[in-house]
Amino acid sequence: MIGLGLFVIYGGGSFLHFSSSAWGWITAMAGAAVILTVFTFQLPPQGNGLSLDSSVYLACIFIFGLSFTLMVLLLSSLVLLLLEWGSTVWWKHLNNFAVYCIMVASASIAFTALGGVQGPLLSSRLEAYISAMAVYFILNTLLIGFYYYVVFHKNLYNTLKGMLTDTLLAYACTLVLSLVLTILLYHNHMVGLGLFLCLSILISYSFKRLFSMYRDIEERSNRDPRTGLFNHSYFELALEEEMSSSKISGAALSLAMIDIDDFKKYNDQFGHLKGDGLIVFLAELLKRETENTNIIVSRYGGEEFTLLMPGYDALAAKNFMESLRKTLNHSRFEGSEIFPQGCLAFSAGIAAYQPDVHFKSELVDHADQALYYAKRQGKNLVHTYGSQSPLERDVDFSEDVRDIEQQLNLFMYKDLETFKHSKRVFRYAVDISELLNLDTLSKRQFTLGALIHDIGKLEIPWGILNKKDKLSLEEWEMVKWHVIWGKEMALTNEKFRDLAPYIELHHERYDGKGYPYGFKGEEIPRLCRMLTIIDSFDAMTTERPYQPTKSFKEAIVELRACAGSQFDPELTEFFIRYIEKREVCGSETAI
Repeated sequence: MIGLGLFVIYGGGSFLHFSSSAWGWITAMAGAAVILTVFTFQLPPQGNGLSLDSSVYLACIFIFGLSFTLMVLLLSSLVLLLLEWGSTVWWKHLNNFAVYCIMVASASIAFTALGGVQGPLLSSRLEAYISAMAVYFILNTLLIGFYYYVVFHKNLYNTLKGMLTDTLLAYACTLVLSLVLTILLYHNHMVGLGLFLCLSILISYSFKRLFSMYRDIEERSNRDPRTGLFNHSYFELALEEEMSSSKISGAALSLAMIDIDDFKKYNDQFGHLKGDGLIVFLAELLKRETENTNIIVSRYGGEEFTLLMPGYDALAAKNFMESLRKTLNHSRFEGSEIFPQGCLAFSAGIAAYQPDVHFKSELVDHADQALYYAKRQGKNLVHTYGSQSPLERDVDFSEDVRDIEQQLNLFMYKDLETFKHSKRVFRYAVDISELLNLDTLSKRQFTLGALIHDIGKLEIPWGILNKKDKLSLEEWEMVKWHVIWGKEMALTNEKFRDLAPYIELHHERYDGKGYPYGFKGEEIPRLCRMLTIIDSFDAMTTERPYQPTKSFKEAIVELRACAGSQFDPELTEFFIRYIEKREVCGSETAI
């Protein structure tokens, strides 16, 4: 309404007063504006559209005045309406016309207010030209940003920021061209207009080529060259964006990770060339099956793929993946008869996004855990993270404890005290995990991490482990390496990879003076800080060859003395309350 009102006020009846010569110029300038609108180009990186028609309207203001310019705008808008009839709804043309009316009228008023005079470009009135162009540009940015905010519900600040970042340089080019056109029109008339159109079309074409090259480079950098799917880097970016979007909107989001079952066996049997062919075959199937969905399929690495599924909750994601799995099972591929299942198969893990998942690595880890569980259950399965029954979780946990204890049994022949120490620390961790109300996964990681935390000591010579005297500097440096050796041992077993931080960091100190990295305070994971307290308490209260044994009371005094330096003060008090309560309950039971 504002735009149409301005048109009526400043140009409503002016068409009656133009001479035939003026109408000739109006027609020529409107034609130029239409041509430049047709040659609209896109700018990297977001693909925002921009045309050079604004330079025509500004030049008309500088030479012919406001009424003339509004007539050029009206005529060009009507021609574009006819050209785009059926492809663009009428109200968008009307809205565009109104926006241009506001910009043109405001720029003209600013030009006149600062002493601008219609006619040739006057160097003595540069401030008038600059102010007119500035008003035009500012209004253009604000009005288009507001349009996206109202119609598409875009964030106004982010929209304006994106427009300024992406289009500022190109828009500056448009404004400068308006001054060039002013000079050419005044001195060279129609020849000048023709030269300007040639120049503008070449610039538009150059920007189009630039955008095309940018998109091509972007496509190459985001795609896996072998499969044509998105690559790992693009997946990371897309996951972050989709998680952020789901957090704001509350929409469902799921992540599925799939891994070709027994791929190594196929590679060993037929060679890597055939193995690559199988990867491409699965990639093509994934493209085909997700073609009409908004699912983002990526090659995660090797024979692993990810499917990022906006709008899919855990159940919908599982149903889709089950259908996908069955489709692959019934797909023929050369040599598939060698697989244990007798057909092509994959295992899949699904993790649904929850509000308490703050980092993309957490969602990936959840999907990876679910994938690993599907592998353990016999492969060719789809499993959703956290969907095991309590009985299944207990059985899995018991199996993990047994597997670790089998490795710890080696200590019974090398260092019995380390074996006993690991078992005691594990029992403390079980109690503490209950008191901290940890979720199932954190409880598993914390308690198993406590059980396996000293596994690296298997690499230390027997003589050093059982030495009665004080260790030499060289021997102590070797002992400190057990956290690194233990971490490397855990990483060799996919089942226990997530326990590596508990092994590696249980000798870090709250004040940053620990080893191996000197991490400080919150840099050390919370449960690793708790494990440090448990480990030290048990070491103080059991007989060791290199230190005197402390009573529980003496050990509590020591813990408090070291709170804030070696130990997390808050977790230290938590552990002390647990120990004191346990001791009281133990005394009452004995009585």
